[in-house]
Amino acid sequence: MRDEKISDFLSRLADRVPAPGGGAAAALQAAQAAALLGMVARYSTGEKYAGHASLVERIIGETDELRSRALRLAEDDEAAFTAVTEAYKLPKDTDEAKAARSAAIAEALVGAGRVPAEVAGVAERAVGIAEELLPTGNRNVVSDIAAATEAARAAATTARVNIEINLGGIKDERARAELTAVAAGVDDVAARAERVTAAVRAEIAR
Repeated sequence: MRDEKISDFLSRLADRVPAPGGGAAAALQAAQAAALLGMVARYSTGEKYAGHASLVERIIGETDELRSRALRLAEDDEAAFTAVTEAYKLPKDTDEAKAARSAAIAEALVGAGRVPAEVAGVAERAVGIAEELLPTGNRNVVSDIAAATEAARAAATTARVNIEINLGGIKDERARAELTAVAAGVDDVAARAERVTAAVRAEIAR
């Protein structure tokens, strides 16, 4: 996926195949959020921003890492969903085969739920970085801070749906509780993103 043309990825996304799907799309939205924040940070360097140099330097490094992580998660999501589809194809002609198949499905669903949970975490951190950049970032690209938070919000809310769709088949109570907690936290991420966007819109409307 790292070397794939955007048009080729979108063609695969539109095709009648199990993956990539919404999970990979969410991860790429998170990657775009991180990339946009990295751009804003890079435009916020030099003498004019010397007082915030350490903050900007940290954000550049962190957003580069988040972008790489989100791209890996897009690939992981495709692999995790493929594992689920393969588990459903396992034989169920005997009681032992049925039990093994059920266990394999449950395990695969945990994996399929954990990837979007990580995506939600990347999105949450992206919103946090946007909150840090908003007061000090280059005002010429302030709209890109809003663009980043909207991408992060979409990543988080899409990831939540992809967590929730897997919860019903997860038998491991601990894993289920962990994933449920991540999904429950998305409303706060979305609300924070909305506040950043509202602040940017208020500024550019002056």
